[in-house]
Amino acid sequence: MIRAEFFGKPPKGFRISGHSMSAPAGEDIVCAAVTSAVRYAETMINDVFCAGAEVTVDEESAVITLRLPDGSPEGAVLALEALRRYFSELALEAPEYVGVRVRK
Repeated sequence: MIRAEFFGKPPKGFRISGHSMSAPAGEDIVCAAVTSAVRYAETMINDVFCAGAEVTVDEESAVITLRLPDGSPEGAVLALEALRRYFSELALEAPEYVGVRVRK
């Protein structure tokens, strides 16, 4: 299962971990949807809004973490909120493959 954990409300970051296992590697559309959304959000946050968010990727354990620095542009925070909403919708559509948690 893919677990998406968002920090704070409004969100200040996220930790995405796991694999959906909905199909073999290379054919997993749930994994592709998650990967695409995370890459898009990180691009918006760091390349468009120049937020300077800290990003760590551990491919071996399938974990990506992003944390916004204090004073980040509002657009970066909104991009994280959009990602959280996207994951919430994905979890409703595929609850056996995606879980979402918001931690204060």
